[in-house]
Parts: sequence; C-alpha cells; structure tokens
Amino acid sequence: MAPVSSAKAKVLKASYKLVVNNFLAVVAAVSVAAALWTAWPISISGLAGRVRAVRPVHALAAAILAAALARLRRLRRPRDVYFVEYGCFRPKSWFRAPFATCLEHVRLMPYLVDEEDFAWGRRLLLRSGIGEETCVPYAYHYVPPDRSVEASRDEAELVIFSAVDNLFARTAVEPGEIDVVVVNCSIFTPTPVFADMVVSRYKLRDDVRTVNLSGMGCSAGLVSVGLARNLLEVAPPGTHVLIVSTEILSSQYYVGREREMLLPNVLFRMGAAAMIMSNSPERARFRLARAVRTVAAAGDAGYRCVFQEEDDEGNMGIRLSKDLVATAGQTLKSNIVALGPLVLPASEKLLVALSLLKRKLLSRLGSKVRLYRPDFRTAFEHFCIHAGGRGVIDEVQRGLGLSDEDAEASRMTLHRFGNTSSSSVLYELAYIEAKGMMKKGDRVWMISFGAGFECNSVAWECVMPAADADGPWADCIHRYPVQLPKVVEGKGII
Repeated sequence: MAPVSSAKAKVLKASYKLVVNNFLAVVAAVSVAAALWTAWPISISGLAGRVRAVRPVHALAAAILAAALARLRRLRRPRDVYFVEYGCFRPKSWFRAPFATCLEHVRLMPYLVDEEDFAWGRRLLLRSGIGEETCVPYAYHYVPPDRSVEASRDEAELVIFSAVDNLFARTAVEPGEIDVVVVNCSIFTPTPVFADMVVSRYKLRDDVRTVNLSGMGCSAGLVSVGLARNLLEVAPPGTHVLIVSTEILSSQYYVGREREMLLPNVLFRMGAAAMIMSNSPERARFRLARAVRTVAAAGDAGYRCVFQEEDDEGNMGIRLSKDLVATAGQTLKSNIVALGPLVLPASEKLLVALSLLKRKLLSRLGSKVRLYRPDFRTAFEHFCIHAGGRGVIDEVQRGLGLSDEDAEASRMTLHRFGNTSSSSVLYELAYIEAKGMMKKGDRVWMISFGAGFECNSVAWECVMPAADADGPWADCIHRYPVQLPKVVEGKGII
C-alpha cells in the first residue's frame, strides 16, 4: 500500500502546483466556460450580429487603448540584461600545491615552531574539502613566500589576462565593442588599477568607462553583476560590459601564528574569471532574472566577520571569525526573504503564507510551529554556491534543503580549484556545462558571501547552452565527481 499512497501523494502535489501556479488561467477558463454555458445555445448568425452591433469608433478606441497600455508597460519595464559569455583561468600543472608540499613548507617556516600548530594545520587542510590539484602563485612556492608588489603584479597579469583571453576566444564580441570595464579584487589594489591594466592590454576605446572594486571579498563578482545590470538598464541598446573577478594572493600570505588569520593561507587558491554582459539578446547565453544583495555590516558580528588587521606582532593578514559560518547562515536567511517572493512559484508562496498564518494563530495558544521551508528546486534547476569552504557549503545546503547533487558543482569546484574568491561561481557554472547538464530554459541560482558581511544572489535563465565544454574543466571533467572523505565531528576524517 505504501507505493500506492506515495504515488497518490505525488499526483496530488503535482495537481496542486498546476492549479496554483496557473491560477489566473484556471479562473479565466472557468469564467469563459460559465459564460458560454449560460448563453448557450447561440447560433453563428447571432454571434455575427453581436459583432456587427459594435460601433467602429468603439472598436478603434479599444484597440488604441490596448496598444497604449502595452506600450506603457514596455516603457516602464527595465530593459532586459543578458550574460553573453565567460572565460576562466586554468592554471598549469606546475602551480600545483599538493598536501605534501604545503605541509613541508609549513615545517620550513620559522614562525610555526609549535608541533601543536603544525598538527592543527594538517587537520585543517585534510578537513577543508580541497584536493591535491589546487594551485597557488609562484610567490607561494618560495620559502619564505615572495610578498613583493612585483610578484603580485605578475600574478595579476597572469590570471586576469588568461581569463580575458579565454573569454574573447569563446565569443564573437571584439575588444573594440566593450563599453564598460568592471574589475574586482579585494586586497591588492595597485596604481594604476586593474581596470586600467585591462584597457592598456587590450587597447580598448578611449571612451570606455572603467570601475575598480576593492575590499568586498568573495561576493564582489556578483556585486559587479548587480552594478553592470544597473548600467545596462539605462544604457543605449547594444552596450557591452566586461567584468573580471579575481583575488591576488602573492602579497597576502600571512606569516604569523594567529589561527584565525592562518585560515586564508589554507583555503584560498589562484583563479580568475571574466564575463561579458549586454542589454542586447544577440549572442547571449543567459538572461538575468534577479539580483538581490543583503548587507549585514550594521551588526558588529557581521562587520568584523572578515577583517584585515595586524596581529600582536605586527603581521598583516585577514582574520576569519569563528562566527563566519553562523553569520553566513543568518545573512543567507535575510537574502532568501528578499529573493523568495521574486522567484518562487505561487504554489510555494502559498504554502509559506499558510505556514505563517498557522504559526501566528497557534502561537497565541502557546504552541510552537515550525515554518514551512520553501523548496527552491521548484524555482531553479542548478545551484552555484560560493566555494568558500566545506562548512559554508554544508550550511547553505542544509539551510536550503538541497540534495548532494544540487551541491555537487560547489563541492567539486572547491576540491579541484580551492576557494578562488569572487570567481568561484563561474568555475561552478563551467562544471555544470562541462557535464552537459545545462539545458535551454534552465534556471541557475548563484550565491556568494563576502566581507561586510554580505550575501548576494543572482538568478539566470539559460538562453543558449554551451556548444562545447572547452573551459577550465576540459582536462579533468571525466574524473569528476570524486568521492570526498566524510568529516564526523569528534571523529575526524572517515
């Protein structure tokens, strides 16, 4: 009997969604049917007579009014924004930093002399979700690391130019068609800035507009998307915005002993991604549906969650608070409250409303009611969760009720490339496409977290899937997904 009951439940649930999500169409169909039933029978000649009875001036006025309303609606609606193409930096094998190399370097560093510190670092590395093929810049391969400005510039030119070169190789858009350049890099901001470096390298037009974002952490890539959307909605048709997202590591290696400041040394890896957005559907691959940003900097916990400062010995670094995962969860909830009504189907919104009403009524009787958690898989086929670390992905997956398959792109990106900061969501999108999972009409939810503390969500709809999988996963996608070791609290790796 259980299978029959389950089958009935699925049918009822599908029927409920069909009716609620198409409520207006159902009401209209019922109204028309009722009107026809009350007026039936009616002859063809009678119907023709009613049509002839309408005065031409009235028919013309109705047509003009309908056209005017349609025109007004189009004028009031923001111009659609599109995602044309993207490219990612794919590091060469000689940049690899396998666990053995990382641990050997830690042993050779003069500032970590305590065996307990070394054991802590080893446990952290093994539990991080990062694999053996992640890469770090040349500067990290030196002992001690080369933290000079020259090393940072070399890394920036390598990752940024490689990503942009890959982008232009994948699209028909020429450098001369770029109208705006937006580059984001949080910590290292030289003069001239990276946006000008891109203009110089690709000889862009002298009327190109440039924006350089800094200090916004791993969410800066989606912040750039929101900025580009605002520009494109008011720009002339055919405008193109080039966005480059990266984090330059060379000058940021922490050489102290504060454990909360050593975390970035373990998690962050080199990477960059470039993308072109436009307000023209020509050559577009995705259409931007929504972009929602939530900032929690008003609270001290959120503001100091990711904080650049000096330790007691004067060593500069980024302190990642112990409350990072919890803060990310709370900020995600606020972001969901803003995003949910914009993307969820009516069936899910009705269930949430009924849950809130039930909670309000029963709370007066002293009963506790758990709120209904909306199923975002009814609104999206794919999820790109910022690969900030195993704990962050776990928290988002648990909070949204996602399956392991939904979080696969994020976990595999963390394993293969590490935390590449603001570019990670595009590596995840590349994974989905390299696996051939993206179909026309599929919806994608990108989620990122960054300093501030803030959470950014961007929703895309696929217009045209990738013609090939020639991206950062080209040489290794056949080996993924891989089985990751499980971490059980109190028992370690199993």
